Amino acid sequence: MLHRGHQSTDGTGGGELTVPMAWLYAEYIADELLRTGDLMPPTSFEFRAGRDALALTIFLSDTDGELPGIRVVTQLETWLSLTAYDQPWQDWVAERMSQLRAEAARSDGPAPDLDLAAAAWRWLEETELLAPDLNAVPGGAAAGEDDGPEVWTPAWQLGLPLGHLAIHLF
Repeated sequence: MLHRGHQSTDGTGGGELTVPMAWLYAEYIADELLRTGDLMPPTSFEFRAGRDALALTIFLSDTDGELPGIRVVTQLETWLSLTAYDQPWQDWVAERMSQLRAEAARSDGPAPDLDLAAAAWRWLEETELLAPDLNAVPGGAAAGEDDGPEVWTPAWQLGLPLGHLAIHLF
């Protein structure tokens, strides 16, 4: 079921407004997990990357439309396995987004949750952040570089391990 949003009347002649409750709840859980882990300043791009990657994981793993009613502690293992280093997370996200788009096309209704998830996914894929080069030769920092060389990295590649670590710290 794709219509996970809450229907409410907007008060202007009986029109309905679909509120993206599932996405907002996933984003809230992700934000709380990252804040609890205290891994980055909440105003940083790295924090946003972690929140968006974790929110996507939470939102897309909810295959039964039960997200607003779940108990977070019962889902931690699922989220840990999805965000693990050796998992094809990017492929999984693309596949789940495709499945949800197909469901939305069949239902012919508004899909604000999916629209917000798609926007987050687009940002994570298209945005690059300057990060330490984890593939650099140890001790190979150039003169004046305290932490070693840095490279431009897709935001999802930074956000995913942050989300995974935040789950562990919870």
